[in-house]
Amino acid sequence: MIFSSRTWRAIGLVLRIALGAVFAYAAWLKLRVSWVFFAGAIGDYKVLPDWAVAPLARTLPWVELLLGALLIVGLFKRTVSTAISLLLAGFFILLIRAFAMHMDISCGCFGPTGDHISWRTLLRDGSLLAVSLVVTWMSYARRREAA
Repeated sequence: MIFSSRTWRAIGLVLRIALGAVFAYAAWLKLRVSWVFFAGAIGDYKVLPDWAVAPLARTLPWVELLLGALLIVGLFKRTVSTAISLLLAGFFILLIRAFAMHMDISCGCFGPTGDHISWRTLLRDGSLLAVSLVVTWMSYARRREAA
């Protein structure tokens, strides 16, 4: 089948490890500073009630770190890649919304002092979403192929 080639498998491996590393790095940057700063970035989007911002700011970086580490080591590839794709799709929708509303806020992607939302952040996060969808698709395609 299409993924029997060593080249495709190597591409999938590189994409999977790179995506996991980006997720782990983003989590690490958020965990280096107080969760209060990340909570401010989350609150700036104005989509969550105030009571939900602090718990999300405290837990999301740990979830990102766990998902990134699992993707790097290759455990639960289908579940983890799907979860990452869903998270990135949600993040991307929020970025597009904020950009369309001309909100001058930090994206919060790589910590609370990250880039302000612009075409550059949309391109970066859209590219990450595309890579995650490819990684997810490849993990499901390989599973079907093995059956």
